[in-house]
Amino acid sequence: MGRKAELARVAERVLNCTRCELWRTRTNPVVGEGSLFARIMFVGEAPGYSEDQQGRPFVGKAGKVLDELLDSIGLTRGDVYIANILKCRPPQNRNPQPEEIRACTPYLDAQLELVNPAIIATLGNFSLAYIFDKFGLPKERIGKIHGTVFTVNTIAGVKRIVPLYHPAVATYNAGMRAPLKTDFMVLTTCL
Repeated sequence: MGRKAELARVAERVLNCTRCELWRTRTNPVVGEGSLFARIMFVGEAPGYSEDQQGRPFVGKAGKVLDELLDSIGLTRGDVYIANILKCRPPQNRNPQPEEIRACTPYLDAQLELVNPAIIATLGNFSLAYIFDKFGLPKERIGKIHGTVFTVNTIAGVKRIVPLYHPAVATYNAGMRAPLKTDFMVLTTCL
């Protein structure tokens, strides 16, 4: 079975998922989207209101910032793959709960395996914590390591993990656009 068909099977499982209680309050699950052969996979935290309404990742205010950041390094959404730790919106955009992360990350793991990106860019603290734990990296705060490239050897080859601030930070603190842009430039050194 091809990559596209396998990712469609993951999407079907997400659509029918009842592994945690978030399925009860979601409008649409947000599986992920982008190139199935992307060299960079962005991993966010959870869908927000706009994402829940449209069933697509990063389509609200933070999505506009992400689009600008991609454009600043000569990429589009079609060049990358975008997913989240959680596939359903937590009520009132609250933080993901540990049991929700445990229930949902098998879908993300399947996406990581199928897309097999060379670079995994984490967006925010929850994404950072999950990906660092998954790849055996020491726990660190995003403020200390954002924009740093970590190299790990996996059964699927060498991966570069780049922790980034979540684009939403620039929607409530305009001063964060410059550090985000600088950190995104680091991604081009990994390609």
